[in-house]
Parts: sequence; structure tokens; C-alpha cells
Amino acid sequence: MKFIIIILSIVLTSKSCDKKEDELLSESIKEKEILYFNGKIYTVNSQMPWAEAIIVKGNEIAFVGSSQEAEGKIGKSVERVDLKGKLVLPGFHDVHMHPMEVGSNTTVFTLNEDEANAENYISEIKKASRRNPDIDWLIGFGHSINTLLESERNPLQIIDDAVSDRPVIIMEQTSHSMWVNSKALELAGITNTTANPQGGIIMKDDGDLNGILIDNAGDIVFQQALSELNDTYGEYDGMVSYVLPELAKNGITSVCDARTYWKRNQHKTWINLANDKKLTARFNLGLWAYPDENDENQLRRLKELYNVNNDLLKINQIKLYADGITHNTTAALHSDYKVNFFGLNSNNGINYFTSNRIKKYIKELENIGFDFHIHAIGNRGITEALNAIEQGGTSNGRHRLTHVEMIDESDINRFKSLNVTADAQVAGDFTKPNYWHENEHLVGSTLANDLIPIKALKEAGARITLSSDWNVSSLNPFIGIQNAVMRSFQDISLEEAIKAYTINGAYTMRQEEKVGSIEKGKLADFIVLDKDIFSIPVNKISTTKVLITIFNGKLIYKK
Repeated sequence: MKFIIIILSIVLTSKSCDKKEDELLSESIKEKEILYFNGKIYTVNSQMPWAEAIIVKGNEIAFVGSSQEAEGKIGKSVERVDLKGKLVLPGFHDVHMHPMEVGSNTTVFTLNEDEANAENYISEIKKASRRNPDIDWLIGFGHSINTLLESERNPLQIIDDAVSDRPVIIMEQTSHSMWVNSKALELAGITNTTANPQGGIIMKDDGDLNGILIDNAGDIVFQQALSELNDTYGEYDGMVSYVLPELAKNGITSVCDARTYWKRNQHKTWINLANDKKLTARFNLGLWAYPDENDENQLRRLKELYNVNNDLLKINQIKLYADGITHNTTAALHSDYKVNFFGLNSNNGINYFTSNRIKKYIKELENIGFDFHIHAIGNRGITEALNAIEQGGTSNGRHRLTHVEMIDESDINRFKSLNVTADAQVAGDFTKPNYWHENEHLVGSTLANDLIPIKALKEAGARITLSSDWNVSSLNPFIGIQNAVMRSFQDISLEEAIKAYTINGAYTMRQEEKVGSIEKGKLADFIVLDKDIFSIPVNKISTTKVLITIFNGKLIYKK
């Protein structure tokens, strides 16, 4: 018995020593010290805008200053990284993108957006059908709605000629309309007499369905198609194998998912990624507010989903649409459109959510901790969203309007007074001043020729963020930065553009005390660039590449 006790004591002592050694090893890794020196560091800290060196201990910035001063603050075992004079910036924030949708494999074919004759799509859809014989819904992407609107035949006849024996749904390249065949309409229960859903339009030609479903009418059917698939669309694997590496490659260390479909359990996929320690960026999820959902049920469920317990994943935002988009005439305007696609009683755009309904949601959810991320493109949509925030919100909210394409002059000052962030996407070519005239036939020259007025907003004291809406526009932040400083009379400075991708984004994510600038005590999220964007010609900024991305103190990308 005594012998057994001695043996047991030895075993327990050994295990205790092993545990202590593991703890010491873990602690040493946690406190690993790295000196980054000889750099040109733009800190986005107004108290010390520029520095030469950063000392990182574990995942935290322990020092920011000169290389000479840093030498006196390091230990003997420090790891040294010579930045060789390269420009260093805080890790980028992209507060509006659709990462999980980008990484999924929901679509099995892509149509050419530039194709002008819808009849030429028939052969492509047939090919896709032959290549995918075993899936119930044939899902595609990529056409332009203008191609369908200008077709000589009813678009429903065209797509039925391609495939008629199983449902087909094709997302238009902006995602704001769907092209479906008769089988899809049948399964969705849509007939010539079906009423338009909230925030959507079922298009018809002379009273007959034409296979085009606008905005939420299309999204409802698209969600039905996805719910009937037998797998999880590869969203988890797509995030790990493609999306997260792309974010790191582009220096993006913090992200807002701009539409988390909780009814499809996307939030659970995000939670699995976090629990499996796969995330290499900080994420805030914008839970999608379904326009056609019962308010009582939806509000209850959204409250249940609020969760900020994970360091890298926060479920703390609500994404909803105030209106649609300009080029299919669903962005909400104070005036009528110059063309009429739908023959409805009103011709000034649609509301996914009315102002009163947005106000109701803000009143119910802001005190839970949710911030609102509101899609608002037309001037009426923007006015109504601001009204809802003014009437339903409090000073605790950090709400933002995204897209902000057409803003009434009387609303410009309201962004600052209501503490509403203006989130703009300027990476797409259509946002450049030389493309503005393309909307004149829809909205008139006055509205068309002052698109996304970021300079006016900045001069009025508004907080601006820049984001990609990936994959609507390029993920590359340097394209957005270049376009922001080259937008004719609606430009902002380079310093302001960088703030819009860093500390301003951190504020909207409620993490400005942790990241968004390079300061002692903050977490070590920063990037090293191959070009100095402060010294090269502004029209070359978009060619800049990230050499190194440091996230939470760790190297996650090296070119």
C-alpha cells in the first residue's frame, strides 16, 4: 500500500511539474517580445502621428516611438524585425462586406454582365444545367438587369427555353434582383395575382409574370432555394480556405459582416469558426432584419442572438434596408424617377423598412446593445433613416448609414448632430465622378451629379468610414483610398481616407480603445506596405501591396 502511495505521489508530482512547465511555456509565448524598427510608421494617433519603432509583447503594443529610444526598452531575447524604411499603418477595418457569401459555393455558374442580348444566355444556362444534373435548384449569378429589361421577348420565356424541368434562379450582379424560371415561380407560389411583398416587386409584362423579381421579392425566393439545398454551401470551408487568407493579404484585420442570415443559421457557422480558433480578423455580425418577418417574433429572436462574449466575434449589429438601389429605380427618392419600370401607383422607390418601423426596431434593440447598419441610397431613404434614429435612438447608439449616395443638403449636418456614421463605398467605378452622368436618365442631373458627397459630409463634421461591399466592389482598400482622394469636388485628404479605414471603423465596431491606431497598450494589429502612399503620385496608390500583416501580435500574412 505504501509503495502504491509513493508511486502515485511521484506521478502526481510529475504531472504537476509538466503542468507548470506548460504554463511557463505558454506564458513565454504569450509574452514574446518583438522589436519592429527602422520604419515609417503612421500611427493614426493625433498625439504622435509618426514613429519609427514598435515593440510588441504578446499581442499588445508595449512601445511606439523612435528606434533609438526603443533600444533602451527591450530585453536580451527580443526578436528584431528591420522594417527597412517601409510605411506601416494600423490594420484596416472594412465595416461593410459579405465575407460568408463570397466564400460560399451557392452559385454554380456565372453569366457575363456585359452581355447585351439576353437570348445569348440560353446556351450558358443549358451548359450549367448539364454540368450540374443532381442539384435541385440551379443557382447562378452575374447578369445585368438592363439586359433583361431591353430584351425583345419576355425574359421568362427566355429562361424557360434554357431550363424548364427544375427551378433556376440567377442573381443579378448587384444582388438586388433575381431572374427565375416558371418552375421556380411555381415552387415559390408566385402567380399573376400574387401581391408584392414588403420591399419587393414581382415584375410583369402586360399583367403576365416576366421572371424578374425585384429586391426582397427575389431575396425571398433565393432564401427558399438555399434552404432546400442539402449542404451548408461550403461557407465554413470557404471562409477558411479563401476569405480569411484574402483579408490578411489585403491588410484587413477587422470586419463587419453586412448581412448575417440567422434564419439560415449563418451565425452558427461564425460561432463554429470562432470556437475552432480559425478567425484571423475581428468580426462584428450584422443580423439581417427580414422585411417580411413578423416584428414580434423577429425582435424576440434578435434579442436572443445578441452575444459579445468572444474576443474576435461579436453579434452586436442589425443590418436592414431602408430602400433599394438606383439603377432599378428602387432607391427611395423625394421625387419621382424619370422612367417607370413597374407601372405602380408610386414611382419614387420602395421601402424594405419604413421610417416608423426602423424607429420601432431601434427602440427595442439599442438598449440590448445593438448598433444599426442601415442601407440607405436615395435621398428619401436617407432622410427617413435619420428620422428613425433621431426619434428612436439615444446618445448610446453608434448607428451608421451605408452607401449614402444621394443626400439632401438639409440632411448633411444631421450626421454629426445625431452621431451617425456615413459609411461610403468608393472603390467601384460607378462611384467615380466621370460615371455619375449614367444615372441622369433615371434621377435627373442634380441628383446624379453629386454622388456620395464625402467631402461635404467631412466638412460638416460627420464621421466617415470607407468600405468595400465585397464582392460588389474590390476588396483592396488602396483602390478605395485612391478613389477617395481623387473624387473631383467630393474628395477627402489621404489622412482622412486612412482614418476612414482604421480608427473610424474601430469606433463603429466599438473597439477604438483596443485597435484602429498604433498606440502603447493597444492590440498589435498593423500592416507593412511596399510603397509609401504619402510620397507616390495619388493615382498610383491603388498599386500598393501589403508586405506583412500582423494580427493580434502574430504574423498572419507575408508577401
